[in-house]
Amino acid sequence: MQYKNAKEVLPPSLLKEMQKYIQGDLIYIPKAKKERAAWGEVSGSRELIAKRNEEIFQLYKEGKSFEELEQKYHLSFDTIRKIIYKMRNNYK
Repeated sequence: MQYKNAKEVLPPSLLKEMQKYIQGDLIYIPKAKKERAAWGEVSGSRELIAKRNEEIFQLYKEGKSFEELEQKYHLSFDTIRKIIYKMRNNYK
């Protein structure tokens, strides 16, 4: 995020209107919802976790136990269980 001077980017009429509400302070203007990326889309984290979860589910289907998957992925029993149940429901 980069600081911008409102005087340089806003039309004078809008600047005057904003000065009625706030003067001399910093203000954050969020992106419009439709332009906002979902969590992990930009960094690729969402895709990596989806691939990991698919791999966990495949190994479970091949006979790996929850405990083996816990050790391999360094996740808790509950997290492994949630991943497997969610993936199982997605394939039904």
